[in-house]
Amino acid sequence: MKPSTILGLALIFGLTASPPLLADDPLAAAREVEQALHLKPDLANGRKVYLVCSVCHQPEGWGTADGTYPQIAGQYAEVTIKQLADIRARNRDNPIMLPFAMTNSLTIQDIADVSYYIEHFPMDPNNGVGPGTDLELGQRLYEENCADCHGERGQGVPEKHSPLLQGQHYRYLVRQFELIRDGKRLNADKEMVKQIQTFSPRDIEAVMDYTSRLKPPLEMLALPGYTNPDFPRFWRPITSRGPELGMGSGMGMGMAMGMTLTD
Repeated sequence: MKPSTILGLALIFGLTASPPLLADDPLAAAREVEQALHLKPDLANGRKVYLVCSVCHQPEGWGTADGTYPQIAGQYAEVTIKQLADIRARNRDNPIMLPFAMTNSLTIQDIADVSYYIEHFPMDPNNGVGPGTDLELGQRLYEENCADCHGERGQGVPEKHSPLLQGQHYRYLVRQFELIRDGKRLNADKEMVKQIQTFSPRDIEAVMDYTSRLKPPLEMLALPGYTNPDFPRFWRPITSRGPELGMGSGMGMGMAMGMTLTD
C-alpha cells in the first residue's frame, strides 16, 4: 500500500492515539492554538495531511461556489489553526469536520503543518458572488459594521484570528452569518453576535454580496488554468470555467485514498 494511502486511512479511521478533548472546552482550544502557533511548520507533512482535506475542500482549497465548502486557500494559518482547535474542542459545531479534526486524527503538529500549507495556496479568482442587486446597501453595512474588525477590504487581522474574507463564496458567507446571528457558532465574537441581531434578510444578503466581491491582491490569485501540482492525478472534469473543483459525492473517499501526492 502506498504511504499516502496509509496516511489517509489512518487519518480517517483514527489509527493514531491521543486523549480526547472535553466537549465545549474553549480553554482546551486556546491552549492548542497557542502550542500550534509556536511550532515550526513542516510543509511536506502538511501536504500529506491535506490529502484527506482535498476530498471536500478540493486540491486547490477553493471549495465550491454553492457554499457547501468554503474557500480555504490563502487563509491565514492563525485562523485555520484556531478553527480546527475550536471544532475539536466542540467550541464550534461542525459535525462534518469533527471526525477529521479530532485528536485521534490530527496531532497539534499536523494542525500547524496543514494550516501553513494551505496558507500558501493561490486563491480562486472566480469565487461565488451574490446577485449584485443591492451593493450600495451592502457597502454601507459593511463599512459601518464589519470594517473595524475585518478590515476595509476584508483582509482580516491574523494575530486576532480575524479571517481573510476576500474571495469567499457568497452562499457560504450567508450561511455562516446566519449561524453566528442565531448563536450556533459558539466561537463567534460575542460583540459581533449582538451587533448583527437587527439585520434583516435583505441586510444579510446585501452585506454578504458586497463582501463576496472583495478581491485579494492579484499576487494572491491563481493564474488561469491553475491546478495544485501536488495532486496531479486528481480527477477534474472540464467546465466553462476551467477544471471543475466539485468532486461529486459519488467519487467517494476511496478514490482520494488511492491517489499519490505526486507523480
